[in-house]
Amino acid sequence: MFDFLQQQIPLAQWIDAGVDWLTQHLSGLFSFLQTVGQAVMDFMTNTLSAVPPLLLMVLLAITAYFVFHRKWWIPIIVFLGLLLIYNQEMWQDLLNTVTLVIISSLVAIVIGVPLGILMSKSEVAKSIIQPILDVMQTMPGFVYLIPAVAFFGVGMVPGVFASVIFSLPPTVRMTNLGIRQISTELVEASDSFGGTPWQKLFKLDLPLAKGSIFAGINQTIMLALSMVVIASMIGAPGLGVGVLAAVQRSDVGNGFVYGVGIVILAIIMDRFTQAMNRPSSQQGQRLSKKKRMAINGAVAIGVIFFAVYGVYQASSGSNRGTITLGYAQQDDQVVSTNVMAQVLEEQGYNVNMTSLDIPVVWQAVANGQVDANTGAWLPITHQAQYEEFKDDLDDLGPHIDKEAKLGLVVPSYMDDVDSIEDLDDQANQKITGIEPGAGIVSATDETLEAYPNLSDWEQTISSTGAMNAQLERAISSEDEIVVTGWSPYWIFQRYDLKYLDDPKGTMGEAESIDTIARLGLEEDMPEAYQILDNFEWEASDMESIMLDIEDGADPEDAASDWIDENRDKVDSWVE
Repeated sequence: MFDFLQQQIPLAQWIDAGVDWLTQHLSGLFSFLQTVGQAVMDFMTNTLSAVPPLLLMVLLAITAYFVFHRKWWIPIIVFLGLLLIYNQEMWQDLLNTVTLVIISSLVAIVIGVPLGILMSKSEVAKSIIQPILDVMQTMPGFVYLIPAVAFFGVGMVPGVFASVIFSLPPTVRMTNLGIRQISTELVEASDSFGGTPWQKLFKLDLPLAKGSIFAGINQTIMLALSMVVIASMIGAPGLGVGVLAAVQRSDVGNGFVYGVGIVILAIIMDRFTQAMNRPSSQQGQRLSKKKRMAINGAVAIGVIFFAVYGVYQASSGSNRGTITLGYAQQDDQVVSTNVMAQVLEEQGYNVNMTSLDIPVVWQAVANGQVDANTGAWLPITHQAQYEEFKDDLDDLGPHIDKEAKLGLVVPSYMDDVDSIEDLDDQANQKITGIEPGAGIVSATDETLEAYPNLSDWEQTISSTGAMNAQLERAISSEDEIVVTGWSPYWIFQRYDLKYLDDPKGTMGEAESIDTIARLGLEEDMPEAYQILDNFEWEASDMESIMLDIEDGADPEDAASDWIDENRDKVDSWVE
């Protein structure tokens, strides 16, 4: 009996097996949903993008004026908030986020309201659904990214999948609660007059439970909006990408600006949703039937016009083909991806840059959802990913050849340590690391095991941005600190740092940064493939762009400036 308690239940293996089974046996269904879902969301985004930004702001402000009883302050807030987002060059990100939130919320409502009705009518259904909702609502949102990527790959569709699961419970719970709180006298009166179950549902239950149902819908929309940052880790575009990039680079200013953009959108959606839940007595005089038909007709004509125009604009753009470059929010990948994207665009390609977490980048290239990535650190940092996916991708070789390096780094004023073996009780016996998925984290763990003097040390996992912030704070006060460092990276240009000698070689030798591509890219787009294959420069080139970005330049502008200043080198890539 006690042997059972001492053996670990293989719960993780069971879940992995279940996900694998679903992926293998329902791959056709998932592919269909991915294709249809992406088409719907592209259509919606293109339609919104086709409307001139200022016109859309004015239309929303006018709508707010009538929705909120001709009060001027709400339309003004709506207009000024959207104008700020446009001024900060976040308009396209806003439209992508709106698409993600609206589609996620609609799917959650379509699923959630019927489930809530079922729970209110059946105690058995309630006893089954209730614990499932508890799990869905308390499980960390990051967990939903794993099956989302397994089922749908990367992009907006898996973002919607994760958002629906995360945001569904409030609609279900509040629908159930609203119907159960209806007075029993009213239900008995309906029964006494011979009301059928369907009549009771549509003429009694739903109208009287409307307040609770819309409160749940409001919370569902807010939860879907809160998922935009998490969904950006698996390639969902929008405001979340900017927040994630700011977190990774410890960029307080940009992080705050993108956060304000999300807040503005949240306020607008929250207020409009609450307005839909006003009692009919507060909704003012209804428009006549002819006026309603005229307004609805005008709206329909406008939607059709801008939808057709958006599709036309999307299909008539310059195009030798569309290339998707996947990248992680790390400085070297941001730099090389922006440079390569602009070079390919100069050659007439339409380039999509998709921000992903490091392991997801490799998986996306291997399964063909991303065409290429320029941030493969080999043979050490990304060894685990390379071994897993090497048979399903094309390694084009290094664009930075054996100039990359990993190691433990300290400020130069720590003159009592020059080697890892010199570490004793400095920095509270902690090494400040970065994201858990990075290869340098695994190398640091091996280092802790290999050196006896580090037996009491530990690595603190955080993020690249958090590590940078800790380093800056320590240097400003000349405190001791040990961080995981790599070259090329801008911190070596900004601060006086030194690598610690590594006699055991656990942090690895000099590395290269390779470009990897999906299988079949050479046949599909030979010219683009050749440009990616020719891509080659020095670590100093990359670091110069990194410094410009760190000094406040936009990554796209910094890459453009470097291209203009190094035209001969760029021309050699496109020959």
